[in-house]
Amino acid sequence: MRRSLIVPVVLLCVMVSTSAQQMSSDHHEHMAPLSFNAVEQDWAKQRVDKSPRHQEWVQVKNGSRTVNSFLVYPEVKNKATAVVVIHEIFGLSDWIRSLTDQLAEAGYIAIAPDLLSGMGPKGGGSNDYVDDRSGVTQAVMKLPPDQVTADLNAIADYVSKLPACNGKVVVGGFCWGGTQTFRFATNRRNIKAAFVFYGTGPDTKEAVAKINCPVYGFYGGNDSRVDATIPKSQEMMKEAGKTYDPVTYQGAGHGFMRAGEDPTDTNPANKPARDQAWVRWKSILQKI
Repeated sequence: MRRSLIVPVVLLCVMVSTSAQQMSSDHHEHMAPLSFNAVEQDWAKQRVDKSPRHQEWVQVKNGSRTVNSFLVYPEVKNKATAVVVIHEIFGLSDWIRSLTDQLAEAGYIAIAPDLLSGMGPKGGGSNDYVDDRSGVTQAVMKLPPDQVTADLNAIADYVSKLPACNGKVVVGGFCWGGTQTFRFATNRRNIKAAFVFYGTGPDTKEAVAKINCPVYGFYGGNDSRVDATIPKSQEMMKEAGKTYDPVTYQGAGHGFMRAGEDPTDTNPANKPARDQAWVRWKSILQKI
């Protein structure tokens, strides 16, 4: 496993770690940004709200379900690759919206589905859990796996057919979303790459055998719960002849992509880890 050299500093952060019908563009609906703030993210909301890029909320159909999704277009001349962003266990937060916008800034169509759509106590999604960190994490953990897979398939189908898309779709996710990213790679053969940020891999050889794309891992050195699963993923992926390239950023904690942007974060290793991971992510995306 390759490891980047970042001064180690301890950070304790525990987080728990996926066919569908496309909705016509005639049925897009614009919705107000989510006010969900279970993790204080005013800095992220300010960034995404100031973005000059075209952002919209779209309603994507998955059978009887409607998946509320945040979509951002890049300012580019040619058709672009699409990135499906799978949110953390905290739901579709302001930081996920900001991250989605940053991918568009880098030249990619980016879409972040709210996988809690219609599952909230008020019939909404992540926005039903304002300042309720425990509630949203429990709700995400209880999402039916087959429903998550069907929702993600609907999103991938939808975004791949946008006129501005070149037909290529990749997926990337964080924490719970990282695990779902690895899992989605076992369920959809035509995604071009999977980017797993501090998520765990499949448990069985049968699942690994279904993976048809390269998987790139991004891990924090101070995240023993997740890091302990990497060797098994390496072994199974290698045995199956699959591409799995994990990188561990020393001293960074679980969730370093978000924490590395947070001005209140106290771990000095998180920001350089986040910056290095961004460079690596964009470098790989350019080759797809």
